[in-house]
Amino acid sequence: MKKMLKRAGIGLLSITVLGGAFAAHEWYAEKPFFFRNFVDRTLVKMAFESPETLTSLGFLESAGIKGHNARLDDASPARSDEQLNTLLDARRVLMTYEDADLSEEDRLSKEVALYLLNFMDEAKAFRHHNYPVNQMFGVQSAFPSFMQSKHQVTSVEDAEHYLARLDQVERKFLQYLEGLKLREEKGIVPPRFVIDRVLTEMRGFVDTPTTQNILYTSLAQKLSEVEGLAEEEKQDLLAGAEQRIESRVYPAYHGFIAYFEQLHAKAGEDAGLWRLPQGEQAYDAALRLFTTTDYSAEEIHNLGLSEVDRIQSQMLEILAAEGIETTAGFAPAMEALSSDPRFYYPDTDQGRQQILEDYQRILDEIDEGIAQAFNLRPGVGMEVKRIPAFKEKTSPGAYYEQPALDGSRPGRFYANLYDIKATPTYSMRTLAYHEGIPGHHFQIAIAMELEGLPFFRRVSPFTAYVEGWALYAEHLAWEMGFQQQPLDNLGRLQAELFRAVRLVVDTGLHAKRWTREQAIDYMLANTGMAESDVIAEVERYIVMPGQATAYKVGMMKILELRERAQQALGEQFNLAAFHDVVLRNGALPLDILDRLVNDYIARERALAAN
Repeated sequence: MKKMLKRAGIGLLSITVLGGAFAAHEWYAEKPFFFRNFVDRTLVKMAFESPETLTSLGFLESAGIKGHNARLDDASPARSDEQLNTLLDARRVLMTYEDADLSEEDRLSKEVALYLLNFMDEAKAFRHHNYPVNQMFGVQSAFPSFMQSKHQVTSVEDAEHYLARLDQVERKFLQYLEGLKLREEKGIVPPRFVIDRVLTEMRGFVDTPTTQNILYTSLAQKLSEVEGLAEEEKQDLLAGAEQRIESRVYPAYHGFIAYFEQLHAKAGEDAGLWRLPQGEQAYDAALRLFTTTDYSAEEIHNLGLSEVDRIQSQMLEILAAEGIETTAGFAPAMEALSSDPRFYYPDTDQGRQQILEDYQRILDEIDEGIAQAFNLRPGVGMEVKRIPAFKEKTSPGAYYEQPALDGSRPGRFYANLYDIKATPTYSMRTLAYHEGIPGHHFQIAIAMELEGLPFFRRVSPFTAYVEGWALYAEHLAWEMGFQQQPLDNLGRLQAELFRAVRLVVDTGLHAKRWTREQAIDYMLANTGMAESDVIAEVERYIVMPGQATAYKVGMMKILELRERAQQALGEQFNLAAFHDVVLRNGALPLDILDRLVNDYIARERALAAN
């Protein structure tokens, strides 16, 4: 138990005396004596009420505790309201800890916690301005993905827990339906294309023969790796899965299908958040959340337009130097490049497998070559996987999945291989650096391993920092010589251009009332991306308002801070030390990161003066 709570982040003192009166006070009292015990306890208690979170974190299993793996979360609106009220009540207690009584680290933790809690309070009026069933990350695809990637099966008990979770799908989906109907009453209905996408996906899911469904095949694969499992017992477990998919899972999906079929007539074609009640205010709140700035939609839109012009100019120079005709403009030049078969793998299973192997090779290479730039490095490894076929058509080009908290599951870079033309060879390095090393894997895995920090800071969700770091990592890799070929650098610039275009398109959709088609046309004309990727991206921005603006805003801030430190410190500047400052505190709001870099500059100057 001590090890379990330590991994969860509970303070060392309370672990040492666990079982005594003091520990009981720290766990049950409204205000524990120690600040860190309070913030850790608040998040750990919430995690213990979310069996899916516990499975994802993966720290209880090593202590022999597995009962949570037999349950799914309570997804009811009442439970969501209860969790919000719990957090807002925690803010009240948090404010009773005086800054003068806290260490410097605890004061920073208090500041970060208040930033999050204050935003939750300000934005609670907009908590239903979302689409829980959507083509990107809705529960209809998240549940099978969770069972495949997070639910570990190493024993018969684990497999029985897997079956128990299949039994609970109907209950969970009915709770989601309750939330969907609440949104419908408030006038929050997805655009028609979102409904079309999820209906297509769910119909395909239930039309799949049971023994070919990912919930069955995933369990079969996991059981095949369980040592000592008798074939008869394995077949009994698989028969149990087959029966539950047919009697529990498919009926749950049919309930969603019936709801969205009747909702279809109420949906419109307009895509932006502006069309919903209080939609403009909700979008302003989304921009504050995702950028951790007060930039207006207009400021972000104009920043994007400026960056698009700058980056396209650099790309046109490279294209011209490579002998590609550019007089007709940017889009035709990129189309000429992207139509060249030299830059694509064979459209076969073997070609796709080679892509995964080459991504791993790229990551292994940079992992060995950037030691001088980092003092902090993650202890856990990472691997490259293909996005599951059942959801890759509507998934982004790639994404990163964090490792288990105890290191039992590595970090994973998932690549979308649905459209082979979406993976030109000249873009692969940049994508690997963003999702893997030194991008998301370095930042997220390092944060999770920072044992001196409270638990919530090791998993804090500040998108501008997290995605800004990953985009900065692409730039850093280029600076360090890992994209030496001109077309590899073009791939880097195309990825940065993509994030600049996002500033324009996201604000265009949600603030300037662009249609979905306008956004697709603009993105096609200004990125040179495959049309399948453009459509998936634009539809992502529609169901995740504001999130796409975080990348470029965060990257530009980190570069600005690095330039500030270089100018102030001159020869004293050390890149690895700067990266320490950025990475050693977990994800942060950008204004807090700004202050910490200023503090670092002041310390270095003081040391030099002495």
